[in-house]
Amino acid sequence: MVGDVPDYAIFMLDPEGIVRTWNTGAQRIKGYLADEIIGQHFSRFYPQERIDAKWPDHELRVAAETGRFEDEGWRVRKDGTLFWANVVITRMLDDDGRLIGFSKITRDLTTRRRHEELIRLSEERFRLLVEGVVDYAIFMLDPAGHIASWNAGAEVTKGYRADEIIGRHFSVFYPPEVVAAGWPERELEIALEDGRCEDEGWRMRKDGTRFWASVVITALHDEAGTHIGFAKVTRDLTDRRRVRALEDEGKRVTTFLAMLGHELRNPLAPITNAVSLMQLEPMETERLRMCRDVISRQLVQITRLVDDLLDVGRITAGKIHLDMKPVEIGAVLSAAIEGCEPEARSREHTVTLERPGGQTWVSGDPARLQQIVGNLLNNAVKFTDRGGRIQVVLRRNRAFAEIAIKDNGPGIAPWRLQDIFNLFVQGEQDLAHSQGGLGLGLSLVQQMVALHGGDVAAYSAGIDKGSEFVVRIPLIEAPVPTTAPELESLAPRAHSVLVVDDNRDAADTMAALLDRLGYRARTAYDGASALAEVRASQPDFAFLDIGLPDMDGRALAKSIREEFGEKIGLIALTGYGQEQDRDSTHAAGFREHLTKPLTIEGLSAALGRLEAQKAD
Repeated sequence: MVGDVPDYAIFMLDPEGIVRTWNTGAQRIKGYLADEIIGQHFSRFYPQERIDAKWPDHELRVAAETGRFEDEGWRVRKDGTLFWANVVITRMLDDDGRLIGFSKITRDLTTRRRHEELIRLSEERFRLLVEGVVDYAIFMLDPAGHIASWNAGAEVTKGYRADEIIGRHFSVFYPPEVVAAGWPERELEIALEDGRCEDEGWRMRKDGTRFWASVVITALHDEAGTHIGFAKVTRDLTDRRRVRALEDEGKRVTTFLAMLGHELRNPLAPITNAVSLMQLEPMETERLRMCRDVISRQLVQITRLVDDLLDVGRITAGKIHLDMKPVEIGAVLSAAIEGCEPEARSREHTVTLERPGGQTWVSGDPARLQQIVGNLLNNAVKFTDRGGRIQVVLRRNRAFAEIAIKDNGPGIAPWRLQDIFNLFVQGEQDLAHSQGGLGLGLSLVQQMVALHGGDVAAYSAGIDKGSEFVVRIPLIEAPVPTTAPELESLAPRAHSVLVVDDNRDAADTMAALLDRLGYRARTAYDGASALAEVRASQPDFAFLDIGLPDMDGRALAKSIREEFGEKIGLIALTGYGQEQDRDSTHAAGFREHLTKPLTIEGLSAALGRLEAQKAD
């Protein structure tokens, strides 16, 4: 039976370790035929380093002294290849107790060894992976919640070394009020019931500081289904939470600015109307005329600031609308310079314009392009000391139109050039020499230029060395000229107009302005009285405030349209002027959409268009 066993090498050794018998399994495993190995010392099966260490002699000595020796290790086949062997050497005695030799049983465990090594390597890689991760705290808990393992990420995140924390309950990471509420234990209960528990909340570091953590606890079971503990993965999200909070705060600020801009437009409307009336009436004294002109100039500045606030909100929300068309940029520069000329003249600045011959065309929104150049010019005028020089240079540089605005003002510190286009950033100025403003202009310039497919850059050699801003807009081919038909002059105005606004000052001043312009104006302060007035007088035109308290302006327009059709020309009055706002009022039946505060020019233009339609 022993001779024919194929899976085990079973053979006898004499007391000196010489092979005396050989079975089929020994021949298969070790590669020797019986006549090749019988009579040879069994150390032939060992690697040379084990022979040099006299390991075979040690095995026989232990077996002779104790009766048995068992070992696992590398052995050598006849062809020189190694295999992993399990070896049992048993002492053999005669009837008188004398040593007569040894039995030796060897089993080839190379395949099992290779499998075990793969498992060990896999476990080692996983252990190194887990222990080496620094962005996540990954550790094990026993079934009661005590910490059983600890990785590098856990040490970085929570501040404890492994020898300080292993064995302690994981509730040590929770704020006292959370521990008192029993939440750590509840997390383990949820994980055990559902397989996992996920949570975000404040956790504690070793030093007592708090951090915002994302936590996943997973229940672990063995092959038999017995609960053996939990895996816990924690990630520090404090920075992400801070960024999210800043983003939310930024959105709230933007919303606030937009609402502030709209609310400011309501009181600006009657003030603008009142100033327009004052400009149309003769004034007896120079002092009154001076006061009127001061109010007018400051009103322009306030209106510009409100428009900037609204534009910030529109751009941030992605709601800005550009009326893109071919624009001769030289004309835009001339208009912008003309707009800043009164302020420049009052400060004794010299403003010059250099431009190449011929026309320079870009694709853009004329009003927004003028706003871009106007903001840069206004900054130059505002910050340059009295008697300064401001140069506006237009040049064509390959595929771009370049607009350079250069001044000899206070210049810009090198470190400030990096953030000068950010919101609410202003140039260096102490309180005694503050030029005011909200720090919106340059940010709006940058964003408006980007919407035109261009870019803007700021340059300065340093403090007191002036500054230069360069705007680049892509060039286009000059458009084919078209001839616009001439409009015939309109007959004298004698139309009746109804002004509907819940802001009485706005309604009354606008009615007075319309009277001064030759119209017969009446007022109403809510939707119900407006509808009654329309039925009583059937005016030619009606200005309707959209934000009426009792009836939305659109609903009022719909009611008027249902009763009178297209007979009455409706004009929407609102603080909202985006494309979707205009589409909404047009759908409600309005022919014109005017944004508060109104100018005489805008008011007259809208009425002129309605009169032309009525004449047709």
